Amino acid sequence: MAIDTSFRNARIVTADAVIEGGLCVENGNIDAIGEKIGADGVDLEGDFLIAGLVELHTDHLENHYRPRPGVFWDPMAALQAHDGQIAASGITTVFDAVRVGSDADVPDMGIHVARLIDAIRTGRDQDRLRVDHFIHLRCELPSHDVLEQFEAFVDHDLTRLASVMDHTPGQRQFQSLDAYRRFYKDKMGRTEAEMNDYLDARQIEHERYSAANRAAIVRHAAEKGLALASHDDANLAHIEQAVSDGIAIAEFPTTLEAAAAADDAGLAILMGAPNVVRGGSHSGNVSATDLVRAGLLDVLSSDYVPFALLQAAFLLPDRVDGISLPRALAMVTANPARAVGLTDRGEIAPGRRADLVRVRVIGDMPVVRGVWRQGRRVS
Repeated sequence: MAIDTSFRNARIVTADAVIEGGLCVENGNIDAIGEKIGADGVDLEGDFLIAGLVELHTDHLENHYRPRPGVFWDPMAALQAHDGQIAASGITTVFDAVRVGSDADVPDMGIHVARLIDAIRTGRDQDRLRVDHFIHLRCELPSHDVLEQFEAFVDHDLTRLASVMDHTPGQRQFQSLDAYRRFYKDKMGRTEAEMNDYLDARQIEHERYSAANRAAIVRHAAEKGLALASHDDANLAHIEQAVSDGIAIAEFPTTLEAAAAADDAGLAILMGAPNVVRGGSHSGNVSATDLVRAGLLDVLSSDYVPFALLQAAFLLPDRVDGISLPRALAMVTANPARAVGLTDRGEIAPGRRADLVRVRVIGDMPVVRGVWRQGRRVS
């Protein structure tokens, strides 16, 4: 339900400036901004007022639904816990990345996809949710049933984005099998022989399914007008394939070469905010901050830590010369909204949705002190 309200005594971050003054909301949209606006409104005490964050790729819902291997939580309870943390992190629009495609660990993934997507739909219809939720189908190409699951949910009214990814050892994120062994051997608890068998099975699946599944998913997405992202592009050939497939977003390119090629091709480049916060990739791939310095980063995603999105945006102006706060915040607001065709949000400007976040910086850490969705306070 849209609500009329106003704010005063704020530092309002617009597309290209920080304005001291107030803001009025009418019918859930921003009506006016200025020094003398909102004289009787909510006193923000000099805090920042920014556009609500737009998150395109987060695995956070799945982490709540499957908190331990073999443990599946009630999907609605998982969704509500996820939604609460998302809102408290200043995110007002979230694309929940739901993995489609079964594997050896979860051989009946289709059942879990249906449960999660039904929970998101029900949560929206019953007004249980604080923020806007959309669905991002995260398509694991080497899976034997990924196409079947994709086709089952591509027409859902909340499905707005799909990504094509291949986590086969030796491909993309882990081009080095030795690096994959080092990263996963102890984590998986497998012996050397078991690890060899696992790697052989994944290679067979890749050869059998990956290329055909990608071609079918790309074709279906084009027919539906669905935004597409590629995942973990590592070289020029990967970007050339993405361009040929009509892909709009390059998610988590692993090398400077791939990011530069994606930029040349006009793809929006998305990287993980935890990469910025940590100062580098956890798996040894290219640094997101280095891509910002090179002018090769458009969108940040919280990936697995929701608060990292806001934290990274406030860190970047201190870490990278020439990056203003409005420009850094655009990576988590206007740019992701534009990348998926959401033209009604992502920026503080008259006529845009009043998705707003009150932020105070204490020390070097932003603190969320209030969140509004279409003028209605949700956190």
